[in-house]
Amino acid sequence: MARRYPMSDAMQAFVARTQAFTEPDPSPAAQRAAYQRMALAFTPSRPPGLRISELCLDRLPSVRLYRPVGSPPDAGWPTLLYLHGGGWILGGLDSHDFICAELAAELGALVVAVDYRLAPEHPYPAALHDCLAVWRRLYDNTLGEPVDRARLLVIGDSAGGNLAAALCLSLRDAGEPLPCGQVLIYPVLGDADTSARALCADAPLLSRADLEACLSAYLPHAGDRRDPLALPLRADHLRGLPRAFIAVAEFDPLRDDGALYRDRLREAGVAVDYFAGAGLVHGCLRGRDIPEVAELRGVLLETLRRWLC
Repeated sequence: MARRYPMSDAMQAFVARTQAFTEPDPSPAAQRAAYQRMALAFTPSRPPGLRISELCLDRLPSVRLYRPVGSPPDAGWPTLLYLHGGGWILGGLDSHDFICAELAAELGALVVAVDYRLAPEHPYPAALHDCLAVWRRLYDNTLGEPVDRARLLVIGDSAGGNLAAALCLSLRDAGEPLPCGQVLIYPVLGDADTSARALCADAPLLSRADLEACLSAYLPHAGDRRDPLALPLRADHLRGLPRAFIAVAEFDPLRDDGALYRDRLREAGVAVDYFAGAGLVHGCLRGRDIPEVAELRGVLLETLRRWLC
């Protein structure tokens, strides 16, 4: 018997509206089309006062840039590299457009969204390599907008949270400059049988079976799941990583991934702000008129303002 999750009325309505776009055809093309329809249904008008452009980079993924209209600060824009969720299989520039636009408008920052390659056609490490390539272009100031390197961070949700954490690990291990912070929103960080995977096995919007299907598509080869750049909780140590903001959702099989990563970062001497996500479900960042999500959004923006000031 499926577990009943004590969600608020507003969250239940969000879940029901999202589930209305469920697509029975399991093919990636059909699932991507359904995900896109769902994302667009939740997309409000972009906030005013933004300049938005796209770049198709030679041998790199397309990127979309969001920044306030007007001249940049003398030191360059405070900048966020945004890595979208979707289980490494779904999503793109349009699915998270409103989130990126809102961040740019609220923070007065440049936001760069990455249209990284998707699994199963492009399994690990393709998406990570794409994100790293864009990061390096961004750090080198070759995307056409001046960037303040001292206020340059990475943010991702779900699979994008995985990629953000892996990006930081990869840069650290290569001895390259690190972001000033990493923001991980209900991230995928491991594959262990945690209590959350058992308690939230049939959670709304992301079940344990859904999660396993995503992991299998992204990490199809024997040994992939032992690679810390695929699953950052596999890292031998987390010393030397940038400060983190980690947000999880209560009704999510991934809940313990974020908590475990928080604990390991703190043990390694890394500062962590943690949001426990009471009443939240996976993928809820796109929800509107939900008090629990508004709280998450408020804490996230407050943290980012503090980091970027």
